[in-house]
Amino acid sequence: MTRDLIIGIDAGTSVLKSVAFTLDGVQVGMASRPNCYVRSRGGCVEQDMRRTWHEATQTLCDLAAIVPGLAGRVAGLAVTGQGDGCWLIDAEGEPVGDALIWLDSRAAEMAASFVAGPDHAAHYATTGTGLNACQQSIQLAWLQRHQPERLASAANALHCKDWLYFKLTGKAAVDPSEGLFTYGDFRTRGYAPAVAERLGIARQTHLLPDIVDGAHAHHGLTDQAAADTGLPSGLPVVLGYVDVVCSAIGGGLYDATGTVGCSIIGSTGMHMRMAQSADSVFLNAACSGYTMALPETGLYAQIQSNMAATVNIDWLVEMARQACAMAGIESHRDALLAGVEAHVAAATPGSSLYHPYILQAGERGPFMNADARAQFTGLSTNTTFAGLFRAVYEGLAFAARDCYGAMGTIPDEIRVTGGAARSAALLQILADTLNTPVRRVTREETGAAGAAMIAAMSLGLHSSLAACADVWVTPALGALTAPDPKLSRFYSELFSIYRSVREAMPPVWTALAQAREVNT
Repeated sequence: MTRDLIIGIDAGTSVLKSVAFTLDGVQVGMASRPNCYVRSRGGCVEQDMRRTWHEATQTLCDLAAIVPGLAGRVAGLAVTGQGDGCWLIDAEGEPVGDALIWLDSRAAEMAASFVAGPDHAAHYATTGTGLNACQQSIQLAWLQRHQPERLASAANALHCKDWLYFKLTGKAAVDPSEGLFTYGDFRTRGYAPAVAERLGIARQTHLLPDIVDGAHAHHGLTDQAAADTGLPSGLPVVLGYVDVVCSAIGGGLYDATGTVGCSIIGSTGMHMRMAQSADSVFLNAACSGYTMALPETGLYAQIQSNMAATVNIDWLVEMARQACAMAGIESHRDALLAGVEAHVAAATPGSSLYHPYILQAGERGPFMNADARAQFTGLSTNTTFAGLFRAVYEGLAFAARDCYGAMGTIPDEIRVTGGAARSAALLQILADTLNTPVRRVTREETGAAGAAMIAAMSLGLHSSLAACADVWVTPALGALTAPDPKLSRFYSELFSIYRSVREAMPPVWTALAQAREVNT
């Protein structure tokens, strides 16, 4: 049969998906399974590595049931997944315990201490990335201090997508984006030993796998993985970049003008601009954000990430569901969320301010503070429930503006992907708050598509990221949502207040954290 399909695996935080695309980017099938993780005391958030592999193989088997002749038609398989975290394997390739994922906050105190110390500025200047508790490097430092026996048993420290790639190919590897922003020098695109030395984990660098650029190299599917997945042995398998980069290129960050930004508004909020050389990377005084290599020589994505995006909406929907339960009314999350949209659009703008720092791990962009917590400001008896929801939407938009401001000027156009991109109300609030046109990318599975685009380059189907984007991305660009000039002026005034509130809060957050610690 004709090899006319590429499969992209996207192992996200909540859902693991396998998606089949034609060679020109048309989605022809998708299979998904829930991705599970377990929270426990002390900020521990871990994921069963064997289960993750099992669910990945099951999505490929499920996809074969949807797409006729999949095994005979697939030309390549690419994998991406959730970023950061620490997925340890031993010399036999077996997991050393469960994986610490990016939500794990056990290293938060160590990260905060390093950020406040004398070495963080040099770390940031080298990696282009501010340290936070999500990252594998500081998680290794935590394990070295508290669970050295785990590291003694480990042969490699991988990330989620790297683990799946290892299981598919038998090769321990990391992509340039994740390898460099964690341990490398973004200018040389290689590991920088000084990074591990400053963090006190130099003796753990033997755990770091080779950096493999999937745009130029791939490995074959092993016989065992072929038996597990139903795909042909030897099938080219491509290590995609981290999910943020794959979602960015699948979501339209690459543009010949270099003036387009991309925001992924999912569980977390990722806001990106493209730098067309290492010299054009904008490093901010707060030493925050990420600099990630793109699958094209000399190109980088500069990224500021607010830790929690749609998680804030989910939290308020859950509060509504609990309120219904107290009244003996059965409610469903999807129905509640669907009813919110029209009410948010009609609610009074700026009835209160909301700072969206809802996760226990605090905030990482454009500032880093593990103690940061969400808050409403300016509530009164005139505040409606719809007004609270609108304030949350506005808070996400203010967080996006805060993030873009730390990377220089706001791009001339923002392309929006992620689950929240389906909300017309949120798109309009984003356009008004950023005072720039925004455009939804109509492709739903941008992460899997970005991984598949890297595979298309690796397989020689496209000579460059530009050529690939013309075929895969341009047809998926939706209509522009223009800002309302009057609301943009209003939100500009509110944003200055939003900034002043969050800049005044750190002593309060610290005091609250100390009070909670004493109480527990």
